[in-house]
Amino acid sequence: MPDIPFGFSLPGAQPPDPSDPQQMQQFMAQLQQMFAGPGSGPVNWDLARQVAASQLSAAGDPAVNMFERHQVEEALRLADLWLDPASALPSGIRTAAAWNRNEWIYNTLDVWKKLCDPIAGRMVGAMGDLVPDEAKAQLGPMQSMVATLGGALFGGQLGQALGQLAAEVLSAGDIGLPLGPTGTAALVPANIKAYGDGLEIPEDQVRLYVALREAAHQRLFGHVPWLRAHVLSAVETYANGITVNREAIEDAMSRVDPADPESMQAMALEGIFTPEDTPQQKASLARLETALALIEGWVGHVVDRAAGDRLPSVVQLGEAFRRRRAAGGPAEQTFAALVGLELRPRRLREAGVLWAAVTDHRGVQGRDALWGHPDLLPTDEDFADPQVFAQGTADWDISELDNLGQGPDEGDTKDGETKE
Repeated sequence: MPDIPFGFSLPGAQPPDPSDPQQMQQFMAQLQQMFAGPGSGPVNWDLARQVAASQLSAAGDPAVNMFERHQVEEALRLADLWLDPASALPSGIRTAAAWNRNEWIYNTLDVWKKLCDPIAGRMVGAMGDLVPDEAKAQLGPMQSMVATLGGALFGGQLGQALGQLAAEVLSAGDIGLPLGPTGTAALVPANIKAYGDGLEIPEDQVRLYVALREAAHQRLFGHVPWLRAHVLSAVETYANGITVNREAIEDAMSRVDPADPESMQAMALEGIFTPEDTPQQKASLARLETALALIEGWVGHVVDRAAGDRLPSVVQLGEAFRRRRAAGGPAEQTFAALVGLELRPRRLREAGVLWAAVTDHRGVQGRDALWGHPDLLPTDEDFADPQVFAQGTADWDISELDNLGQGPDEGDTKDGETKE
């Protein structure tokens, strides 16, 4: 086994001091753990979680107290009451939770694995391809170390990105994806307080507005059986078309100096992933953006109708959240740069106008019946003239809405597709 230079540093960790026996002992233990086994995928998720936790610990991650838990539970309970007349879909909340930032990461990590592993696998494979054939022959069975190192590099930087994202998100469904456990509506009180301070709006109003959005997301993903698989499939299909920029990897690796521990930590993976400029990839992106826009547009429209005159700052909050979702926060932009995947609904305003037009012409029941099957939903072309779509002849049966809350055994196939 070749010597490991003292300059090597685990991504996201402080480099050890060779003159400090305790630091070196801890470092060697971490290194041994990292190379102990191949893991279950291309990303070292244990390292990602440790890096994110370390980052949050340094920045501060206030524990949720009992008073805050009560506030969150009451806000979600009131939100569901307000949403009842504004939505034909029943409550999707089985559990109300208040998370700190670490709990957000812990409870959403399974979905992040599903989304990020395919992309990371291509990067790790490309790193292995950069090793010359003669070097591969000399490495023999130790070639797996290249993959392990690649998984650690990606895991470390992904942990940093998730740590930043955890410091910004307001709820489990804040970025439009079904990240948390099914039926669990969760708010992040520390982030809601910070966001409300920036808006100069009373915290209780911000908390209730976030609760309304979270409860609306839960209704949608809880009672539209095919939607979760549809959205995650759209993300995966687009991610599968993202290619690895081998020149960017080679350039990043060339900047690593084994004698300089700072170079390992500063190694940036941004720009390694680029979408293919093909008709198929453009169609995948359009499908993803349309799905996210329809979900976020429906949530925003329903929440604003439910809040109505009850919430004094509803107009200001609605506009602030539309801007926030359309632009993405700093951490979301960092995540997009790292994995090449933007999770922003670009046509959010158009989607909101479209859902409002459908409600005017077809009512709440008719609007929400469109979620009965993906083929019933508006397409990207319908955004251009929402009135034409809203006034179009409905060739669907509103009674099908009764089947939206059924489980897979009652109305759906096991893979989430609605039976014909």
